Order: sequence, then C-alpha cells, then structure tokens
Amino acid sequence: MNRFAEGIVKLKWLIIIAVLGLTVFFGYQIKFITINSDIISSLPDDDPAAKLYKSIGNQFGGNDIGMIVLETDNVFKVEVLKHVKQVTDSLMVTKGVSTVTSLTNVLDIKNAEFGIEIGKLVDEYDLPNTQEQLDSLKKYVFSKDSYKGSIVSKDATATLVLFTMEDNADKQLIAKGIRHKIEGLNLPETLYFGGLPMMMNDVSDLILDDIIWLVPIVFVIIAFILLISFRSLHGVVLPLLIAGLSVIWTLGIMVVTGYELTIISNVIPVVLLAVGSAYAIHVINSINENKLENRKHALIKALSFIIVPVILAAATTAIGFISFVFGAYLTMIKDFGIFTAIGTLIAVVLSIFLVPSLISAFSLNSKRIDKEKPARKTILSNVILHPLVTLLFKHPKYSLVAWAIFLLVSSVGIFQIKTSVNMSEYFKKDNPTRVSEDIMQQKFGGSQPVFIVFEGDMQSPEVLKLMISTEKFMKTDPNITVTQSVAGLIEQMNDAMGEGKRIPNEKAKVEQLWFLLDGQDIMPQLVSDELDKGIIQSKFASVESREMEVFTVKMNQFITENSTENCKISLTGMPSVYVKLNQSLIKSQYNSLIIAVLMVLLIIGLILRSGSKGVFATIPIISTIIILFGFMGFAGISLDIATVLVASIALGIGIDYSIHVITSFNNYLQESGDAEQSIEKTIMTSGKAIIINVTAVAAGFLVLLFSQMVPLQNFGLLVAISMFGSGFGALTLLPVILILANRKRKLKAN
Repeated sequence: MNRFAEGIVKLKWLIIIAVLGLTVFFGYQIKFITINSDIISSLPDDDPAAKLYKSIGNQFGGNDIGMIVLETDNVFKVEVLKHVKQVTDSLMVTKGVSTVTSLTNVLDIKNAEFGIEIGKLVDEYDLPNTQEQLDSLKKYVFSKDSYKGSIVSKDATATLVLFTMEDNADKQLIAKGIRHKIEGLNLPETLYFGGLPMMMNDVSDLILDDIIWLVPIVFVIIAFILLISFRSLHGVVLPLLIAGLSVIWTLGIMVVTGYELTIISNVIPVVLLAVGSAYAIHVINSINENKLENRKHALIKALSFIIVPVILAAATTAIGFISFVFGAYLTMIKDFGIFTAIGTLIAVVLSIFLVPSLISAFSLNSKRIDKEKPARKTILSNVILHPLVTLLFKHPKYSLVAWAIFLLVSSVGIFQIKTSVNMSEYFKKDNPTRVSEDIMQQKFGGSQPVFIVFEGDMQSPEVLKLMISTEKFMKTDPNITVTQSVAGLIEQMNDAMGEGKRIPNEKAKVEQLWFLLDGQDIMPQLVSDELDKGIIQSKFASVESREMEVFTVKMNQFITENSTENCKISLTGMPSVYVKLNQSLIKSQYNSLIIAVLMVLLIIGLILRSGSKGVFATIPIISTIIILFGFMGFAGISLDIATVLVASIALGIGIDYSIHVITSFNNYLQESGDAEQSIEKTIMTSGKAIIINVTAVAAGFLVLLFSQMVPLQNFGLLVAISMFGSGFGALTLLPVILILANRKRKLKAN
C-alpha cells in the first residue's frame, strides 16, 4: 500500500489531467440525456402478463388509454356537447392518437323502422339543441349500461373522452401536446387529465423539477456540514468535487450506453452526492489525523492506511446496489442498481487517486505540524465521543440490553408493513394528477385498463358466448362495472333485431350481424384483422393492492377452468402488472438483502481474514434494517418501487461505518496489542469521520422530503433514518460487542 500511495503522489499531474479530460467528455454527453417515465417499457419481456400487455398495443390500436373529463353542473346542455365535440375533434387530428371515444362519437346500436340501425349516439353535425332533445338524449343514455358510468357519470355532472395512442408513438410528447392543446381551448368546464399516458407525462415533469432544484440544495447542505466539520476550504471542496464528478461521469456513461432517466434513476444524482462524498471525507480525515512533520510522508502514510477500508466500504456499497439486479421485476430498478454501483466505484477511485493528487499538487496539507502542541479539542470529541467511550466501557451489558429491547419493539412493526404499487399514489393528495385519478375512480370506474384476450374463431357462437360469460363473471367483482367486446356488440344487435339479448346459435347469423359491423371505427380495437383474436376491454376501479390481487386470482382461476382447445383465454392489464410488481417487491427485497448480506460477510471475512469480524461488522447494519422496517410498519409507509430500494442501500452504505470501525480496531490492535485501548482510539479517530459522514449523507437524503413525489419523500426519510441507525450502531453496538468479546478472551487467558 505504501508503494501504491507513493505511485499516486508521483503521478499526480497525469491523474489530474486524465480526470479533467474524462469530465469534459462525460459532461458534454449529459446534454443528450432523456427522461423515460413509461413504467410499461420497464416491464420484463419474459413475463407472460407483461408481454401480453405490450402486444395488445400492436394488435388492437394501443394499450395506453388516456382520459379527459369535463365536469360541470349538467352534461346535457347544448354548450357542453359542443365543447365535448371540440375536445374530440382536437384529439382525432392529433398525430399519434389512434382512437377517440366520447359522447359525440360513440357507437350506438338501436332498433329502426326497418330492422337495425348502427351509427353514432348523436349526429355530430346536428347536435341536440332543444331541451326536449337534450332530455330525450339523457333518458336514452341512462337506459343503457354501456353509457351510464362509462361515458357519462351517474350524476350527469361529468363526461369522459377516452383516447388511445399508437403503439410506437412518443407517448410522453403526445401527452404533453394534448394537455397543452386542450387547455388552450379555454373551456368553461373543469378539466381533468388521467390515464397512464397523462400520468407518465406528469411524472416526467416532476422528475425534471426535482433534479433541477433538489440537487443544488443537497450540494449546499452537504457543503455547510463539511465546512463546520473540517473548518477548511479543501475539506469542503474536495468531497463535493468527488461527489459532483461521480454524478457527471455516471450520467455521461448512462447516455453513452443508451440508458435514460426514469422515475427511479432520477434519484441517482442525490444518492451519489450524498454517498460519493463519503470516501473523500474518510481520506481527508485520515490525512488530517496523521501528525508527521514531513507532509509528503504523512500523506503517503494516511493514504496507505485508508485505502483498504475505503475500497472495502465502496465494494460493499456497490454490492448493496448491484443486488437489485437479482430479483427486481422492473428493469428500471435493475438499471438503478447498475448505475449507482458504477457511480459508487467512480467515487472511490476518484477519492483514492484524485484527492491525494490535488492535495499533493497544490500543497493543501502544507501546514507545519507542532508535535509539542496538543491536538485541538472539538465539540465532537468533548461532547460526543469522550462521553460515549466512557459509557460503553462502564456499561457494555446495559447498552447491549437497550439495543435488544429496541430491536424487539421494532420487529413488531415489521408485520404491519403494506405494499403499494399504484402510480396514482406516487403523487401528493393535492396534486392535480392525483385529484384527476380520484375523479376517474369515483365517477368512471377508475383508469386502470383490464384486457381479457381470446384466441380462436371470433365468429364462432361458442367463443362469443364464452366472452359474454366471462364479462358477466368479471362484473361480479365490485371494481368492474363496464365491459366492452365484439360479443357484446353482437348481443346488442341480435336484441335490436328482436331475437333477444343473446348470441345466435348459428354461425351464419353471427356472420350476418358481423357484416353490419364491418368498417366501424371500434372494430380494430376489439378484434384482429384475421378474426382469430378478440379482447374484452374494461377498467378496474380500486387502487388497493389486495383487491387487485383478489380479482387477478379469481380471473385466472376462471380462465383455467374455461379455456379450451378452440379458445385460449389470457388475462392482462394494469391490475395484473401491479400484482406481479407487488409480489416482486417482496421477492426483490428478500433476494437483494440475502445476496448483499452474504457478499458483505464473504468480502469482509476474506479481507480481514476473520469470519467473526465479518459477522461483527454486519450486526449493526442488520439491526438498523430491523429498526427501519419496524419504523415503516408503525409509520404506515408502504413498500413501493422506491422504498424497496432502502434496505439494500442502507446495508450497502451503512456497512461502511462498521468496516471503518473494524479495520481501525484491527490496525490499532496490531500496533498496541491492547484491545480496549484500540477500541477507544478507534472511536476517537474513526468516530469523527463517521459522524461527519452520517450527518452529511442523512442531510442530503432528507432533502428528498421536499420532492413532489411521495415515494421519493419516503425514500429520503428512510435512508436518513438508516444512516443515523447504522452510524449509531457502528459507534455503540459494534464497540460493545468488541469490548465483551475481548473481555471473554482475557478471562480465558487468565
């Protein structure tokens, strides 16, 4: 390590120039970064429900359903109908929109004088304009289940315009354009925009807003904490420089490799600002602690002392992030794990190479050391660390019992944790997007699309009858109120012909009715061109994970019992996706934690050549994770796509503190042979860097409380709590274990 440290100092200018060149290159790439808020694109291609959901977009004119609600005192007014037509016409000429359905263009099937009439509910060129016509329209609309609660709310105060987007269109750009265009009409009705495409556009805007104003705040807060901790300019500039460079390099690498920012990866800059500064803090603290008169020798000695624990800390942190690759359902979570791990490794490389190079090149440690002068006493040492050492040595068993009680109480809260995967809950309650989704749920049966796919002869009476029985079964669930399929249209037509609301038994009769439907705009949305596939479209009202799971299990059982060789049935849609995502959250949490814990144990054990010390190092962080989950349960914070990251991040980052304590203890023990003296010296030296690091990292993450997205608020709070817990554990629980373990060894020796 001495030779390695000497090499860094010797090649300092080459290192500085290389870092500068790479920073310019990666910094230039950031201008090309894009944001992808589409959760559907993050679904795995090998999952049947996700694969089927994506394929519907290709086969049936798009699976991304957007909604616009016009709310007023009474929908059945001349001016309201005109405004609905305005919105409908605007959407129909919007590039990338494949279908539009509203009160002014919805398909209607009814009896006519000479048989059956298939057309529009109203004549869009001659809208009702008398009170009698309006009353007649209202009466007719509320007489048909396919309109009531679907196109017009049951209280007649709101009407819905639905649209789908072409599968390969830029959905985010189209959604933004639609909102701008419809708001530009300046209609007097209250407008609500809902559905997945509109929601994803809003998420994208919030991601950009968060990055623009939260990252600078994190930067300033960490700078302030470093200033009061180190009381030197380089003590502030160098950690922030390392963190800033790691953010620039990581984002640049994302662009070069073709990745985009997502609802999860947008937090990478905040994570790296908080985490990336940690390694530089430990390097600077080690340099400051070395009191050799020759500053070059002091720098080399400090660097050789700190390289192993810093690399070890970074490796375990990276493992915490990489563990998301194993078990995460969404590719965006896997991408987050990969790039935060890359950013962490960049930060540690820069801390080891660039920080000493800059200190040496610009003589930042050139202050003359007065060996006779006692070390300056600080608030950290006097008020916190000295009393802590006294307490731990006086009452180690009481400290251990206190931790045990705390963990026991926390474990009760673990069983109260709930999962949440619905995107509407990512917004604050007063956010317009959340309000819109609440309106969709209350008045139109929600916005979550449900699709039942049938593979078979779509003109076969048996297949059509099976579709009807499936629709009836779906409606036994309170969250399904309206369904739509070609079988329903055939049934309505048969009823209009005076033969009852049923599917004809003869295929020839079905074909005759089918002929009348050919050319209608709705048909490509319901059946394939080859007539070998058809779908039932519906919406699921509830956002509760449990209710989605009940519906999915019930429908899959029905499908298993009713699928035949001639008709294969499959279920997909957002409830199915959310259920799979919900299950994956638990699996991902379990897998990532197990992998991270085992890898950390293995690496620490191998490097320190001691299995027991590997176990000792993990005890504080495992205790912290128990406390973290307990807090989530008691506080009612759900496990979602953001909070599922916390435990592994807490393990990856928090283990650093235990590593620094263990490695410092190991080094001091080799020098003096006195375990208790080594523990005291470890707390007094490494304790300072740990407290500074905990405060800086926790403060950085607490800034996320000001995010406009609920999962990121919870994420910031939980990571901050885990930082305090793991830091406190490393400075109390771990030393207590070392004190008691070494006392037992003394007793055995005696």
